[in-house]
Amino acid sequence: TMDIGVEISLYPLHQQFIPPIQDFIDRLNADGRLRVVTNSMSTQVFGDYDVVMPILLRELRVTFAANAKAVFVMKVLGPLTT
Repeated sequence: TMDIGVEISLYPLHQQFIPPIQDFIDRLNADGRLRVVTNSMSTQVFGDYDVVMPILLRELRVTFAANAKAVFVMKVLGPLTT
């Protein structure tokens, strides 16, 4: 396995920006295979590359489908050593 870390910031481009961010974080947390760490600046997701990336692809699509405009800023760090 290859563990990675992804730092994600989501910027929904409308007035009610908190609900889409919280929804995205909740969906990531719902998958028990990820370690999700949230702070006031970003959300960090840790796990195996082959697990993390398909989940992010799916959840990005869900967010884009539910919001007229949104910007994701992501940094990917890997491979992580334990």
